[in-house]
Amino acid sequence: MAGKAAATSKALKKGISKKGTRIHTKVHFYKPKTLKLDRKPKYEKKSTPKKSGLDKHSIIKYPLTTESSMKLIEDSNTLVFIVDVKANKRQIKAAVRDLYNIECEKVNTLITPRGLKKSYVRLSKDYDALDVANRVGVI
Repeated sequence: MAGKAAATSKALKKGISKKGTRIHTKVHFYKPKTLKLDRKPKYEKKSTPKKSGLDKHSIIKYPLTTESSMKLIEDSNTLVFIVDVKANKRQIKAAVRDLYNIECEKVNTLITPRGLKKSYVRLSKDYDALDVANRVGVI
């Protein structure tokens, strides 16, 4: 009995090591999850920062000066511009407000068969499209 107790105390002090193969209970082997360190690149992937999107000068390309656009200026107080294809109505409205200091009532857009975006900018009652067209240089 004393021998068994001595062996147990010796095992507790030393620690028990379990050697042998692991028992796999599943059919499939799963690769163990290991430590994944963050990358520390020597240089950035992009050498220059990305160019900012559309600003007011790149949204509006040029005013349209066709006969039909002149008729719209005279009759329905509307200016016609060719704008960037990626620009939306809110951006067009803001660009016209900033560039020409005029308030627009509404903006209609369409993409032409040539792939250009045309925008019809209806001015509010306070502004006259003919005066604005003269100032812009359409007429």
